[in-house]
Amino acid sequence: MKRPQGFDARAHAPASSVDRTPEASSVDRDAATGPIPVDSTADRRPPRADSTESERATAQPTSDRSARSRIRAAARERKRDERAEVRRFTVASRRRRRNWLIAGGALLGMIGIVAAVAFSPVTAVRVIQVEGASRVPPASIVTALGDQLGTPLALVDEGAVHRALSTFTLIQSYSVEAHPPDTLVVRIVERDPVGSEKTASGYDLVDSAGVVISSTPDRPAGYPVLVVTTPRALAAAGEVVRSLPADVRAQLDQVRAETKDDVTLTLTTGPTVVWGSAEDSVLKAAVFARLVAAAPGASRYDVSSPSNPVYD
Repeated sequence: MKRPQGFDARAHAPASSVDRTPEASSVDRDAATGPIPVDSTADRRPPRADSTESERATAQPTSDRSARSRIRAAARERKRDERAEVRRFTVASRRRRRNWLIAGGALLGMIGIVAAVAFSPVTAVRVIQVEGASRVPPASIVTALGDQLGTPLALVDEGAVHRALSTFTLIQSYSVEAHPPDTLVVRIVERDPVGSEKTASGYDLVDSAGVVISSTPDRPAGYPVLVVTTPRALAAAGEVVRSLPADVRAQLDQVRAETKDDVTLTLTTGPTVVWGSAEDSVLKAAVFARLVAAAPGASRYDVSSPSNPVYD
């Protein structure tokens, strides 16, 4: 209901109600301003969420580093084990490789020592020794090779040696040997004269290649006169002469050949020997010796066919 204007509710309220209200208000004020009881459990509040997250964040890197360290240690251990297994299974191959290296090193060392000695002045040529020379004076050969004196044996110039010895027409072939520490041996094979050829000025002593060994106005003693028309006939005649026994060769007076297949010998005792070609000359010489023994007075012997010799 509506209250009249100017109406005061407290003026018309009961006394007890009016009096109680202030007291109650006072009590309430005292209660509100009195000491507040302390709850001891209030300090045991749960940890803050942000603090827990911080601790976890701090512990996480430490844990990661520890895990990585363990992984690295395990990897190192695995590698050590793998290397040990490799060494165990490659012992034989490593031993062979070591032996090869040792042998190779020893060989290289020996080569180095030999090379050092061979090219050192210790092995320089001081003596030139000539063997096999009779018609060619050995002193002439030593003089021709004088430029090799003082040269290490391993560095002797074979080209220069060849050029020096090629000037001697009596030398058919040669060989050079190094005899440490300081000797150079030259072995000479001289040309073997097989007969003499008549010339306008006398006689030329020649070998089977036609090389003139010497020239004299008189016929050389101990050599037959060669009557040949071609170099091939001369070569065949020379081969026949060299194949004869020494006693038969000493009886030769003349060797005639127009081709390589018709060599004919004339002996100082008069008979002639039809030899034919130079083939089977050793066999023909043996057959001729038997014919002479069987018919010493024959004037003609034919051994051109050694399987069917004849004489008359």
